[in-house]
Amino acid sequence: MGSLSELLAKEGFVRDNFNRKKVRFNRTVAAPDHDSISLPIYICRDRKSIDVPKHKKSSSVVSSKGRLSSASRRSDEPAIDEVATKAVISILSGYAGKYLKDKDFRDSLRNKCQSCLVRRSNGLSDNGVFANMELGIESIEKLIDNPGTIKELKMKALRNSIGFLTIVAALNSKESRHGTTCGTPNSHLSACAQLYLSIVYKLEKNDRISARHALQVFVDSPQLARTHLLPDLWEHFFLPHLLHIKIWYHKQIDNLSDDCSKDQEEQINNLSKIYEDHMDMGTIQFALYYKEWLKTGGQPPATLPSVALPSINLLSSSSSRRRRSSSFGNFLHRAVFGAPIEKQASMESDYGAMEQKEEEEEELCLDDYDNNQQRNVQSKALINFVDHRQSTLSDLRSSSSKPDYTRFLPCQTLQTESRFTRSSSIASSSSDLTRAVSSITTSENLPECETAIRVITKSWLDDQLIEKQLSNPSVIEGMLEVLFASTNEEILELVISLLTELVSKNPANGKIILTLDPRLEGFTELMRNSSLFLKAAILLHFVKPEAKQMISTEWIPLVLRVLEFGDQTQQLFSVRCSPQIAAYYFLDRLLTGFDEDRNLENGRQVIAIGGLSLLLRRITNGDDVEKCKAVSVIYWCIQADGRCRHYLADNLNPELILALLVRGKEVDGNEIVFSLLVELICLHRFEQRTKLFDKLLKGLDCLNTMQILLVSLQKATQEKRPLIATIMLQLDLMGDPLKSSVYREEAIDAITEALDCQICNENVQQQTAKALLILGGRYAYTGTPEAENWILKEAGYDESLEGGFHGRYFIVQGSKHLNEDDEIEHWQRKAAMALWISGGEKLLRAIGESIGYGIPCLARASLVTIAWMSKFVHTVGDGDVLQSATLSTLIRKLIDSLNRDNTIEERVLASFSLLALSKSSGFMFEISEDEKMAMVVHLRNISKVTWTAKRLASVITGSPSRRHSGV
Repeated sequence: MGSLSELLAKEGFVRDNFNRKKVRFNRTVAAPDHDSISLPIYICRDRKSIDVPKHKKSSSVVSSKGRLSSASRRSDEPAIDEVATKAVISILSGYAGKYLKDKDFRDSLRNKCQSCLVRRSNGLSDNGVFANMELGIESIEKLIDNPGTIKELKMKALRNSIGFLTIVAALNSKESRHGTTCGTPNSHLSACAQLYLSIVYKLEKNDRISARHALQVFVDSPQLARTHLLPDLWEHFFLPHLLHIKIWYHKQIDNLSDDCSKDQEEQINNLSKIYEDHMDMGTIQFALYYKEWLKTGGQPPATLPSVALPSINLLSSSSSRRRRSSSFGNFLHRAVFGAPIEKQASMESDYGAMEQKEEEEEELCLDDYDNNQQRNVQSKALINFVDHRQSTLSDLRSSSSKPDYTRFLPCQTLQTESRFTRSSSIASSSSDLTRAVSSITTSENLPECETAIRVITKSWLDDQLIEKQLSNPSVIEGMLEVLFASTNEEILELVISLLTELVSKNPANGKIILTLDPRLEGFTELMRNSSLFLKAAILLHFVKPEAKQMISTEWIPLVLRVLEFGDQTQQLFSVRCSPQIAAYYFLDRLLTGFDEDRNLENGRQVIAIGGLSLLLRRITNGDDVEKCKAVSVIYWCIQADGRCRHYLADNLNPELILALLVRGKEVDGNEIVFSLLVELICLHRFEQRTKLFDKLLKGLDCLNTMQILLVSLQKATQEKRPLIATIMLQLDLMGDPLKSSVYREEAIDAITEALDCQICNENVQQQTAKALLILGGRYAYTGTPEAENWILKEAGYDESLEGGFHGRYFIVQGSKHLNEDDEIEHWQRKAAMALWISGGEKLLRAIGESIGYGIPCLARASLVTIAWMSKFVHTVGDGDVLQSATLSTLIRKLIDSLNRDNTIEERVLASFSLLALSKSSGFMFEISEDEKMAMVVHLRNISKVTWTAKRLASVITGSPSRRHSGV
């Protein structure tokens, strides 16, 4: 009789034996027999469940202490208890719970049911069946769409829904189950009604009855339920029981594929029909089994369904295959539930009796409805149970639908029975622990060290006072070598759990581990090849490696795999931790812990292997803390490759960002959320940018977006205020710039304050420079601000003549259509008007001061800003600001910028601004002839690279001086 591991290995569900890190063990000696491999033990629920074995086989070096026969193990197993019952209820009612939370799932389910409710014969009466079904569904959907419904009205609506749906569900009676209504099979109608009845009871938190109705869906119409209505639930819950039939079917198909006979197609069709019939029958049997279980108060029925293989067999004798299928089913049931099973007779003969019980129970369900509303079925062990069931499904799927780096065996967290019996004389003896410690540090026999791990585990669970003895570097080194050398999943989990507890209690043990595996080569291989990669990630998270130790290029895909599949909390003895916490720690190290080039390379790798879509899902599904961590990773990805911001702008729901801004202070994530929002608005295409602005302006529930930003601006640090103000101002410009706006005034005041070089430090000035460039409204496809490039091109500047600054920017020549340019220029005109009118003299004074006294990047950004503002100065008219002394002071700063001490680009920008302002302000009358001559000299030096210098020089030489004309 083959074990589950053996049968899975034959079918390809087994991890490859990769070359592990070289250790001291000689693997050619005393390797364990393949036949002796049994299911791994899991010790997450009960710390006292590990026992020390009694005997050794003299004929083998490998200890048989944990290798008792299956019959012996079964007799020692505990019965399935109420915890498992709660877990079953949680899994089944969880799908109804998803209906309440996920609108897309609701729409999908409704569409699936509607496709089953099509009238195929319009001339016949339906006796109100379709109307009752529709009324029941509509009543449920209204309750979900209006969560604030008064309790009494809600109860009445639920009662009505139950009444409507119960009428439809009654079509599955003995008399009518095989009939039709208007051409639609009654079984289909009944299954849909049972599905919505499950949802109704979930609404009232009556999870047990909700679960039983979900099971009834598979009884009424098994094929419809497993292939159309609830395929995920079937694969998750029923398929593990019927996997032997699926394996048998594929082997038969393979065998027929080699047969070139004429009736091959007919044989395949017949085989498929037999397969489908057996799957349906097995689904019904297990659905009835679990319904009976949930009715009897936590104990499984006396008999477990035994679904035999079909009598047809093209590979071997049917009796042999049936024996194998029975063995397979028993071991699989053990892996899923950790409970004893024995060979049972088929339940087919009991089908009618159980169905009669079901009808009686349905009447009781309504009577007990109000008494079970507050049932709470959540527990730690339940989470462990769900972990295992989900990982079983992931294992089946990963073999065909995941990339290579996501192929793995189930990451189970449920305890099964101990493989070795209790020996009090050994367990109580400290000398036994001493021998085990000696073995782990000196023995070169791997099986002996694996046995030592069991002994050490037992001792640890019984008495953690041995922590000091196990914290010895040589002991930790021995455990680590076993971890990197063993292929026994049981031993791997024990070692990981032991080391995790040791490190969690004393971080110094983590430093010992890093010293022993400084490049994390062993951990890399363990996380790549082991089904326990989630628990290995948690151990490594407690060890706290630095980026310099994670230099392998494999780390990014390995960590993303942990992030994708680590949504369930793992338990390692007393330590409970989410693998996703570990994943975000690793991503932070990988994206920020190296030099800039390596950080950016890692960020691009995250994008290249699809990490952004995964992170967007985590932002949608995670809690606020995880959302902020995912936002941080996305931000660093944008820094690595700015082009990805266009994908993010289209696929990231702005409501999630606004929600984080509202609650950001609670999770210390406000600053990184604003940083991401700033990056998102720097979009190359103006149309995409305005769509994003429209989404943002819709707000969050009853909260106004501008009000959220205003409150954030008032609470923000000095460094963040100019960037938040820039976002506010750009959103405000979606309206009319000529109308007064409190938000616009606050935003411009914040920018003006940030330009004050006397009170703002260098960090604030850097952020202000970035805000000014973003306000220019022009960006490259990578998100780099391009307002300066645009002004230089307008001025006719050609960097090839001077080897100038312009060529360092990424420019897509000819990629912008005329309409796009017109829209952007219109936007800039609105922005310039807002700055001239609302900013006034205070803003101009601040820009002039920053040009003269700011750090280089702020001075440059201020020159760029006044340049594009000057281009649209004519839209302001002859306002007071154009005749003010403040503007005259700013103009003198621009004249000073023509000096040869400044870069050629800065001189071109200054000449561009002066030429535009000379047409509106009349500043030429304010300067002396000597100043004019000095300006002309400076302008001639740049006249070869910009037409603005030539034009401004001619304006200067042709204008009289007010001082000399006596004006």
